[in-house]
Amino acid sequence: MNRYDKAFKEEAVRLSDEIGPTKAAEQLGVSYYTLQEWIKRRTLHGDGAPIGSGHAYTSADKTAREVELEKEISELRRANDILKDALGFFAKDRKR
Repeated sequence: MNRYDKAFKEEAVRLSDEIGPTKAAEQLGVSYYTLQEWIKRRTLHGDGAPIGSGHAYTSADKTAREVELEKEISELRRANDILKDALGFFAKDRKR
């Protein structure tokens, strides 16, 4: 398994912006899917993304908006569970 330093990964992502990920991967001798993963990390975490820096993205790095969205997702999942239970209850009741 190849290991690339942070500077190489950042340059690879910049090159892919200029010439496209397929050509950049071919020129650099990197797997297309590896390069796509680096690009995805930059997209998710912004230009200051830890692209292969060895630092995991932790909950302490989350923005207030991310925390708010996670809360909302949790509430929506609970609401969906309640609705599924209600649907089962009423469907069982209609069969009688």
